[in-house]
Amino acid sequence: MKDIKEEENKKQKNGKTIKKRFNGIVIGDKMDKTIVVRVDRVKIHPKYKKRYTVSRKYKVHDEKNKYKIDDRVIFIECRPLSREKKWRVLYR
Repeated sequence: MKDIKEEENKKQKNGKTIKKRFNGIVIGDKMDKTIVVRVDRVKIHPKYKKRYTVSRKYKVHDEKNKYKIDDRVIFIECRPLSREKKWRVLYR
């Protein structure tokens, strides 16, 4: 039952799915057509109200091997391309 509700929540009025979209910094480009991107976000501690940074790494499909280390990229969710790659770069 939850799966059906999640699918309905992902759909917009026009029938297209809503895809997650992130931006981050490339920290690895040694693989062919794949880059490793670090996404930082700021969280606030619930009790002490201190701000701290939480990072997460994503493996992103880069078809043209265009991006190198320290480049800023925007990437979106897509179908699974491999075991860990479920994201692809948006080229500008």
